[in-house]
Amino acid sequence: MEKEEKQEARAMAAAEVAARRRLVIGVGFWVQGFRLFPWLGVNFFLKDGMGVAASALQILQASANLPMVAKPLLGLLSDAVPVRGHRRLPYVAIGALLQAISWLSIALWPAISLPILTVFLLLSNFGASICEVANDAIVAEAGKQVTSSSGSGQLQSFAWMFGSSAGALGNLLGGIALSYFSPRVMFMCFAILLLLQFITTVAIPESSLKLPKASTNLSAISSIRRQIKELSCALCMPEMFWSIIWFSVSYAVIPFLLGTMFFYQTEVLRLDSSVIGLSKVFGQVALLAWSMSYNKYFKTMSARKVLSVLQFITALVMLSDVLFVQGIYRKIGIPDSIYTIVFSGLLEGLMFFKVLPFSVHIAKLCPVGCEGSVMAFVMSALALATIISGYLGVALAAFMGVSLNDFSALPACLLIEAACTMLPLCCSSLINERIEKEKKED
Repeated sequence: MEKEEKQEARAMAAAEVAARRRLVIGVGFWVQGFRLFPWLGVNFFLKDGMGVAASALQILQASANLPMVAKPLLGLLSDAVPVRGHRRLPYVAIGALLQAISWLSIALWPAISLPILTVFLLLSNFGASICEVANDAIVAEAGKQVTSSSGSGQLQSFAWMFGSSAGALGNLLGGIALSYFSPRVMFMCFAILLLLQFITTVAIPESSLKLPKASTNLSAISSIRRQIKELSCALCMPEMFWSIIWFSVSYAVIPFLLGTMFFYQTEVLRLDSSVIGLSKVFGQVALLAWSMSYNKYFKTMSARKVLSVLQFITALVMLSDVLFVQGIYRKIGIPDSIYTIVFSGLLEGLMFFKVLPFSVHIAKLCPVGCEGSVMAFVMSALALATIISGYLGVALAAFMGVSLNDFSALPACLLIEAACTMLPLCCSSLINERIEKEKKED
């Protein structure tokens, strides 16, 4: 009887810890996913309120992600320098506060100039990168402690479901809000939400999550040196190194024409902001459906196979955009608004479909103790690759002569974009899964 009571007590305690972890992970990823709400407002604020050109808009969108490149340093910092003995939740709180300050400043600053706006957007993304590093580390560490082989994948899918649902809701509300309010109201609302996240995070003791504790025997400098050494050893693993190289290249080689298509849809086709919002909603709903499907059907499949198929499907949708720009779908009775909502939204979602299976793949390879640093490095590589992709898109559009008054070369640009998307399929063998196979055999 005593053994059964002890087992029941342990089971209840474990369930309570799991529930708290899911609460923290869910709130963290939901708020970060909802960042799409103010960013939709930023696009229209720059285009309509400040008269920014298409190329300048895409350069600003790409450059605003520069703080995300600092994620490895933030990962090392959170792993090696605990705040009051804790390594995760204090950093989530700091990141939320920085974001709240930046969005409040943008909302309240009268007649804000483009340089000042850029500074606050960089500060916002710096705070977001801090939050994401800490949230990713919580998922990785909690997943390592789950005894079932699918535990890590389940937590990653759970986090993605919350982030995708928040992104869908943010874009939906953003598209509606732009029809009734100025973008500054949207910035203010999101700042209030971030303040609520800050208060909630401060109120939750990290000790209740039962995460691995920081070593108290090492100084901050010694701890950082140890983390750098462990991160270097992890990245020197051939399976991890070449997988990250392929993942980064699969984004960096694509001259993504996101800003150009945004101007084409709003200036040439005269699509309403609600249509653009619904398009982004569809993309987030697709991400949500993918996270659920991956956890149920594709989690046991080879990461190389899943990533290669997703890359190929992305190229096919880009080829479909060529027909869209040429008016083929319009001639067969498909309205521009319907295509934009479905396929443009799906393309934006597809660009990030690969992140979930790749994160699970890396989490399986990651050595214990440097999860935060490794996941931060992966997200940093993704951020840098998307920045390069955005710059290449601007360069391609400029080289082909695409401008606000002339979109005649846009179909050719889209063909080049699709062809570049197919290139990483030639070296998909770099995604090595030897360690995963060895673990299964063991």
